[in-house]
Amino acid sequence: MPQPMLLSIVGLLGLAVGSFLNVVIHRVPEGRSLVSPGSHCPHCGHAVRNRHNIPVLGWLLLRGRCADCKAPISARYPLVEAGTAALFVAVAARFGLSWELPAYLYLAAVAIALAAIDLDVFRLPDAIVKPSYAVALALLAGAAYLGDNWPAVLRGLLGAAAMWLLFRTIAVFGPMGGGDIKLAPLLGFYLGWLGWDALAIGAFAGFLLGGLAGAVLMAVRLAKRKSRVPFGPYMLAGAFVAVFAAAPIAGWYLDLLTTAA
Repeated sequence: MPQPMLLSIVGLLGLAVGSFLNVVIHRVPEGRSLVSPGSHCPHCGHAVRNRHNIPVLGWLLLRGRCADCKAPISARYPLVEAGTAALFVAVAARFGLSWELPAYLYLAAVAIALAAIDLDVFRLPDAIVKPSYAVALALLAGAAYLGDNWPAVLRGLLGAAAMWLLFRTIAVFGPMGGGDIKLAPLLGFYLGWLGWDALAIGAFAGFLLGGLAGAVLMAVRLAKRKSRVPFGPYMLAGAFVAVFAAAPIAGWYLDLLTTAA
């Protein structure tokens, strides 16, 4: 399949998935069904018309307001849809039409949902994280079988164990959320599959991004030293830094060491 066609298909898929993720982000933290009731305005209760459920375009047609009561509709809805599509396209460009692609598209979808929920309610729900272990193992084990790449599965399992040990150790000496500890092995599995450099860079990037964000928030006085800041979004962002750029970052670092020596 030509790459432009693949990216177009995956982009459209990302828009549809992003629309569903808006439901996940809103309902999972409240323990509500993802199926019933259907999409409706939280202000007036009227069902959303099919033509207004079109990702991004529906929000634009409505000019960000409910068709019935004219209450404002958060801009986060089209941003989640567009952001999911963009991340899906980036993942497809990274992996191409490969056996690994479905697994990393799933990770992209989970990352969008978990990051948004953690920012909203400071939680990484078990209802999303725990099933993701089984899905990741099934998809990547299937990719290993079809691509004859079983060493990647073993490396992924070792990466999961290493990330769990790292986060459990940190939790002993400082604050670390239980959701973060549960998420860490999942990311370790995905990153370990790609290689040891991806695992190391993904873990480090998460802490680096989290530290930088915390410093910026304190500098602009939006947070204090003891303020509660969700770490999940930075873990996920760090993982995707490794997914997309582990090889060039590792190469740059090795060149830096060689030059310094």
